Parts: sequence; structure tokens; C-alpha cells
Amino acid sequence: MPHTIAHLGVGAFHRAHQAWYTDRAAAMGEPWRIAAFTGRSVAQARLLQARRGAYTLITRGAGGDELSEVRSIRSVHDGADTASWQATIADPDTHILTLTITEAGYRDGPAPARIAEGLQARRAAGSGPLTVISCDNLADNGGITRAVVFDAAMAIDHRLADWIDENVAFLSSMVDRITPRTTDADIDEVERLTGIRDLGTVVTEPFSEWVIEEGFAGPRPAWEQVGVRTTPDLAPFEQRKLRILNGAHSLLAYQGLLRGFDDVASAFADAELGELVEEYWQSAAATCVLPRAEIDEAIAATRTRFGNPRIRHRLAQIAMDGAHKLPVRIVPVLEHAVAAGDRADAAASVIAAWAVQGGHSSAEIDEVLRGADAAAHAMRAAVDRGIRRLEGSTLRAPLRGAAVRS
Repeated sequence: MPHTIAHLGVGAFHRAHQAWYTDRAAAMGEPWRIAAFTGRSVAQARLLQARRGAYTLITRGAGGDELSEVRSIRSVHDGADTASWQATIADPDTHILTLTITEAGYRDGPAPARIAEGLQARRAAGSGPLTVISCDNLADNGGITRAVVFDAAMAIDHRLADWIDENVAFLSSMVDRITPRTTDADIDEVERLTGIRDLGTVVTEPFSEWVIEEGFAGPRPAWEQVGVRTTPDLAPFEQRKLRILNGAHSLLAYQGLLRGFDDVASAFADAELGELVEEYWQSAAATCVLPRAEIDEAIAATRTRFGNPRIRHRLAQIAMDGAHKLPVRIVPVLEHAVAAGDRADAAASVIAAWAVQGGHSSAEIDEVLRGADAAAHAMRAAVDRGIRRLEGSTLRAPLRGAAVRS
């Protein structure tokens, strides 16, 4: 019987990322199967059940598409199927549980209670240790998972919480792969090329990364042989992603929207914005603790990703929730540049464009900068200079409202 990975939240990202890695690893060692459970959608389960979990992955590069069939998902269940969920988690052949439940799922959804109930069934069955890996874009996602599951377990039985403490490893991981929404045209193209009308088709970019914290409680697939990295300390990798990739995304989003651009590739192709991103990357690189050669490699990979015109990564989507994103993506870069006496214009321009594009107030700007007390005055001055430049420039899209400065 193959080893099993239970997965909760079987959306497009899971199928472009963890399921894809597991499918590739099957050729490198002992096969593993994924038993997938939807978050809330019965329709998603039915869609994937039509082909017994198999689906087509379109890898969309700048030069064309590559189609592959992924077969690592061997069973798909409605998330409301409590009996199948508990039986899968209790099965001694299940060694790993992975999660893609979105950030909100850890706060507001039923996932923590469902996981605790599954672990209660595993404890009752005497099935031994389990590794839980969060694959959502949250810093310390393993620690967050442990906290919410532990709370849910305490509400059931304090002895369950004690058992979890002794038998379940909660690992953080950093994931990265852009997965645009699949369109009818994508499904039509798969049918034309393969003869299969695959409604479970997933579209993704060539780039993919997965870094997992060390500390597995039991066996795992041969993920390392297909590019997955393990590390005793995930924080430097999360830092690199936030500042090199996500920070540059925010720059392109707010500056690009002001200039009338719609997606990352078109904004990055603009000479002025491309130069601003390159300047920002130099500031961001100086704040990262990983070796400079690895940071330069990450910048080069991100440059290629941004230049792929066939992946439509919408700026409006990236621009959402800036008040929460900018303090972790941009403020550390700006603070470092100001403290070191380096050029801070590129990092400051991101917060300035956010303020101008969204019409944010002086108080809202101060709230974004709030965590950097030592350099707050100089940082605010740099942002204000950026706002004045934007207000004095000729942009392709009208300003939605300038920030009010004190």
C-alpha cells in the first residue's frame, strides 16, 4: 500500500505545486498518493472525481505551453465528508497532512476544528506520529497551524492536546508559483491537443519553489530530488521572498496602476518602472541575510518571471490589502536604506504610490511606518518626497486622490 499524504484545500495552487512535486518525486522513489479534501466546494470534488484525480497542467512559458498530466491525487473528497476525512487521518499509511486553506482559513474557517477531529481519530486508532505542513503564504505558518489546532484540540479534550504535542510535527514552508485562473480557452486548447475535455486543467508558470522546515515526524516523498529544499531555519527564505519578489510586486502594482498598466509583465516592460524595480532590488538585496550569490540568483529568476507576458498577473489583485503587506515587504527595506545612508527613493516610492493611488491619509501612512521608530522621521520624509514627485508627474491614469500630509 503506498504511503499517503492527506491534503486539505484542493484548489489550483495545490495542484500546480505540492501535487506536481509529489507526482515528479514518484519516479525517484517509493510512490506516494494524495487523498485530497476540498475546503468547502462540493463542485471541485466532483470535477476532479470525473478523472479520478488526474488533471492536465499547462506550464505557460514566454515561448509557449508545455502540457503534462499529473496523477499524484488518487482520491478526492467533499470537505464535508467527515467519515472519509477522519478515516484518512487515522490511517497508519497516512504520514503527512498538507494545507492550502488561505490565510483566512486559520482565523475564521472550520479547518482547525476539522484537523483536531482528524487527529482525535488518529489518536484513537493508535496510528502514530504525523507531519502537518502549511503551504499558505503566511510567515511562521507551521507555528500558526500548531496554535490554532492546539486550541481546537483543547476544546475537545486536553488529553488530545497533550497527544498532539508529543506526536504531531507542525512544519512551516515557503511556497511560490503563480497560478492564474484557468479559462475556457485553456480547456479548449487542452481538448484540441489531447482529445480530453479536462475541466480540472490548471495553468501555471515555469518557476516553482518549495522550502520546508526540517523536523518530519515520519517518512516523506523524495521531494528533495525534484527541487524541494529543507532547512533548519526558514526565516531567511521567507525574508528573501517578501523583499525580492513580493516587494517588487507591490512596487509594480501601485506605480503601474497609476500609469494605466493592468498586469505585471506590461508594467515591468515600461523602461521607467523597470529601472525603478532594479534600483529597489539593490536596496532589498542589502537587507537579506542569505548569501549575495543566492539573492542575485533570486533577482535574476524574478526578472524572468516578471518578463513573461503570457502569465497575466493582475496588478489590482496584488494591490489589495496594502496596509498589511507594506510593513513586512517594504518598510524593512526603506528603514535599512535610510539608516545606512543609501538611496531610499525606490523603496519610499512604493509607499508613496500606495498612498496616492488609494487616496490614503497621513495617519494611514504613519500607521504603515509605525514599526520603524528609530528612522520614522527620515522615512516619512522620503515617502513625502515620493508623493510630491508623483503629484508633479504626468501619468497615464488619473490620480485617485493624493494623500493628506501633515
